[in-house]
Amino acid sequence: MSNPPLRLGIAGLGTVGAGVVKIVRQKAALLAERTGREIVISAVSARNRDKDRGVPMGDYAWEDDPVTLATRDDVDILVELMGGSDGPAKAATEAAIRAGKDVVTANKAMLAHNGQALATLAEDAGAVLRFEAAVAGGIPVVKALTEGLAGNEITRVMGVMNGTCNYILTRMEDGGLTYDAAFAEADALGYLEADPELDVGGIDAGHKLSILSAIAFGCQVDFGSVELEGIGAVSIDDIRQAADMGYKIKLLGVARMTGRGLEQSMAPCLVPATSPLGQLQGGTNMVVIEGDQVGQIVLRGAGAGEGPTASAVIGDVMDIARGLRISTFGQPAARLQQARPAKVATPASYYLRLALLDKPGALAKVATALGDAGVSINRMRQYDHVTDTAPVLIVTHKTTRAALDASIDAMMETGVVARPPVVLRIEEV
Repeated sequence: MSNPPLRLGIAGLGTVGAGVVKIVRQKAALLAERTGREIVISAVSARNRDKDRGVPMGDYAWEDDPVTLATRDDVDILVELMGGSDGPAKAATEAAIRAGKDVVTANKAMLAHNGQALATLAEDAGAVLRFEAAVAGGIPVVKALTEGLAGNEITRVMGVMNGTCNYILTRMEDGGLTYDAAFAEADALGYLEADPELDVGGIDAGHKLSILSAIAFGCQVDFGSVELEGIGAVSIDDIRQAADMGYKIKLLGVARMTGRGLEQSMAPCLVPATSPLGQLQGGTNMVVIEGDQVGQIVLRGAGAGEGPTASAVIGDVMDIARGLRISTFGQPAARLQQARPAKVATPASYYLRLALLDKPGALAKVATALGDAGVSINRMRQYDHVTDTAPVLIVTHKTTRAALDASIDAMMETGVVARPPVVLRIEEV
């Protein structure tokens, strides 16, 4: 081949890093055939040099310092797989860019918190910063937005972007488990981050949503404006009773640009049980993109794991090997403005689960509170009870969250509601 080899420096040799090494070693001929250029590894870096990673590392130069790795003369692309929004990952990425290297990363936290600055730095230096592996693992959603759907005005992006949360919610439903039991099972299987709140608190998925929002709506990444709510308050009763009404509960990210600004939320929502999102099981991810020309696109696949995430990393490396050089977020960083953040106020139907005291006229008072706030009832069910409170489910017609909150405040003053109701937004899919 006439082109010189493309030389990688890999910082971070955990599950994904080891997976990247395996692909480069095992599929060298295939990669060269598809790019017209040999792809090789020059050097690697990790915290523990002696750890058995299931693949030989002795063929590559070793650097204890990832910044030193990033600036080596025999490295063309830094593959950053260390993780963390700051610290060594950010330092190595910046050093690589300043040294004229391209960067491929799987680091959603770093991009969510520093994406605009890193994109500006890369584009000013003439470097490429790619991050397909940072969002939804093996699903090529970044490529879909930046390339395949570039001729569309995107109207909504939504999806299940954390496999751990989807696994927990699926196990609660299928196994009749409490949240705590399903959480413990996921932990025993090694699905949870070292800080579980990154998963179950919606933070990990919120990072991904903020990145997709920037691409979809042509604005700067703004993770700080994502409304976050985790799955810890979802009960087995909610899951069962939502199913009884024809819905499934998912930790759902939704972003849309409105006349008021950019809405971004990552929270438990109800989706129709028959919809693609409603049928999503286990640790699988799904991203739904809606464009004015293409309509609705559904992308489904493995959202994590060695093979899927390493596949996404290699896809970015191969694009660079082919000579594809694209702005980090699909258009020049210098043109990206910060979108005006907007609280989620787009009208939607809502699910309410109430515990009503067993008093005459209790249900009528709740209905009056809803009606006075302009919230109409679509469906309602009351269940048998053996305690002094009766479980009642209400699905509203489309309304704003502000109107719903006003009705809930009025309900709580009636003396017939035992505790604040569970409220979940219903997203149409």
